[in-house]
Amino acid sequence: MQFDVFKDWSSGLLGRATALTFLLLLGGSVYSSPVAVAQDTNYPPVDAQIPGPTKAADRKAWLEDLRHWRQERLDRIGFDDSNYRRPDLSWTQRNFVCSQMMIEERDFYDHDKMVYTVDNYLGRVEKEIGGTDSVLVWDTYPNLGVDDRNQFDRLRDMPGGIAALKQMVAEFHRRGVKVIFPETPWDRGTRDEDRKDWVAQAELMKEIGADGLMGDTMDGMPRVYLSASDAVHHPLALHPEGLPAEETLAWNEMTWGYWSYPFVPMISRYKWLETRHMPMLVSGGRHRIDGIQAAFFNGVGYSNQQDVIGIHNGFTARDAEAIRRVMQIERAFAPLLVSPDWQPHAPTMQEGVFASRFPSSDQTLWTIINRNEYKVTGAQVEITPEPGIRYFDLWHGVELHPKASTNGNAILMFDIESKGFGAILELHSRDIPDAVAMVMKEMHERSIKPLSEYSDQWLPLQQSMVKNEEAKGSRAPHSGMILIPAAEFDFKVHGIEVNNHNELGMDVQYPWEDAPHRDHDHLIAIKPFYIDRYPVTNAEFKRFLDESHYQPRDGHNFLRDWHDGAYPAGWGQKPVTWVSLEDARAYAQWAGKRLPNEWEWQYAAQGLDGRTYPWGNEWDPRAVPTPDKSRRLTSPNDVGAHPRGASPFGVLDMVGNVWQWTNEFEDSHTRSATLRGGSHYQAQGSWWYFPQAYRLDQHGKYLLMAPSIDRSGTIGFRCAADVD
Repeated sequence: MQFDVFKDWSSGLLGRATALTFLLLLGGSVYSSPVAVAQDTNYPPVDAQIPGPTKAADRKAWLEDLRHWRQERLDRIGFDDSNYRRPDLSWTQRNFVCSQMMIEERDFYDHDKMVYTVDNYLGRVEKEIGGTDSVLVWDTYPNLGVDDRNQFDRLRDMPGGIAALKQMVAEFHRRGVKVIFPETPWDRGTRDEDRKDWVAQAELMKEIGADGLMGDTMDGMPRVYLSASDAVHHPLALHPEGLPAEETLAWNEMTWGYWSYPFVPMISRYKWLETRHMPMLVSGGRHRIDGIQAAFFNGVGYSNQQDVIGIHNGFTARDAEAIRRVMQIERAFAPLLVSPDWQPHAPTMQEGVFASRFPSSDQTLWTIINRNEYKVTGAQVEITPEPGIRYFDLWHGVELHPKASTNGNAILMFDIESKGFGAILELHSRDIPDAVAMVMKEMHERSIKPLSEYSDQWLPLQQSMVKNEEAKGSRAPHSGMILIPAAEFDFKVHGIEVNNHNELGMDVQYPWEDAPHRDHDHLIAIKPFYIDRYPVTNAEFKRFLDESHYQPRDGHNFLRDWHDGAYPAGWGQKPVTWVSLEDARAYAQWAGKRLPNEWEWQYAAQGLDGRTYPWGNEWDPRAVPTPDKSRRLTSPNDVGAHPRGASPFGVLDMVGNVWQWTNEFEDSHTRSATLRGGSHYQAQGSWWYFPQAYRLDQHGKYLLMAPSIDRSGTIGFRCAADVD
């Protein structure tokens, strides 16, 4: 089974395929239908792609058919290419790698030093895949909806606020990298921004200097987003997930590409209509060579999505090296790849080898892929020899010397490895430009080691759990705590994330596990321990502040609902919220306690009978606060207000009032914490919001970046302590 973290995202786009689609993809034959007749083509598009010719003999007729269809479609939609001629948006035509980067990426922000580390992040991407042309800075889900902060609030709550974001964007620009942020139109259950999204985005993106917007789940971004950015004199490139309405091609310069990869490669519907349009292929799974080949064949970009919604799905060494080489060629010859005379499925001489031809007046580039699972050698492309024209094998960095054929033409001969790549440059000059010479030199050195010698083994990223350390001191910690006896506890828990797959790499990795995965079942010997009867209250936290004089280094959002160092009147017995994991640990250390391990928390809530909720196996709405489904967060209930919710040990407020911090996990890319118990707040309108986990066999995985954004009005904590 493939590790496909994108299935849920793409289902809305790919799910529109008709029976005709499947006949084309599976049967490989052209089906004459009323749709085909109406569009006057024998090769009707299949979502964002157009099927290739079914056999080599059909290539010429196929190309003529599609050229006719293209002109008809452009006329039908009244296509205006003015946005593609704008200098301020032309960078999209060179945007070959866009890296979707979670803001929680550890190379992007140093949690300890409290600084953005753009150079560290770009250095790693350069080392892994040869660099990136843009970054999609993902600041919304999976944490969006944990409270009432909307997509704009989360951006403002990033460490350092707007001033630091502006500087961060400038650092990317200094390295020649464009910066894109997401627009989430489904965010209608959190705080109302009181103005249209396009107006808010235009003003905010101008303030921080960003270059574009990615329309999450959007089938084409409405033109109002471009109009709003033009109105503030800061034009934004638009990048929706798809474009089922071709009219929107005129102002959406980029799209994501959820493509199929049959043996005969398909071509991009939108690049065919407008060759300056830039699809960014989204290729999930553990092995990505099919998507990389499709991108190269079409001369388009690739979306680097190794870290998506907190799941690391890294490239294999072979795939990473393939992207590096493919994108080096694409970047070097970007002006050719927007040629209006693009000829996909140009003639080749070997079965299973496919080429695209991108001509200009003095150069022509062929991008070539071998779809066979075996090496192809010898004659590859037949040409008509002309004086003064030279040919270069860009993939291997050597000049080609055409061999005469019996029909008066000439043949270019070179090797292409299994599932490999080739590239030819036709140069109408005796002199080699310096830029071409540099590419030739680099590719010659890299091609000494073929892609087949790089490992194609995929391994999940290992995680480690941060130990919850108990303070050692004279303070007596056990007042208000309940003694939980020792036991052999069957710790069964399931991670609740917006992605619904269960492959390796999902969720967290406990110390006894060999990899992260979503379902956990482990018999664990638990020593006796104490746990707080209730979550820590505002009054208790106030005492801690008064005695310890604690001041967090990152104070943004700290006790956000307090005023002048005091909680609101009547809130003394409410659970304290707007405290980060660091704040909670500081309190626990002061109190001579620690945070509970997740299995301790669950045992204290569940006992030994495996019950679903602290009170039993059936949901009881009287045992929890009434859910808050409004767009503005209200306060949690007082602790102890719902005695029906007591656990078998008499522990209260385990479920449905506030989330509670337990364990922290980290890997080389991200940090996260497991939250338990769910909260009273339920953002409405989208399943992309941070999911609730009321059942005792569920936990939430909460990505961590910095206290400023980690703190939430729905997350509190309780403490535990060891028995001497």
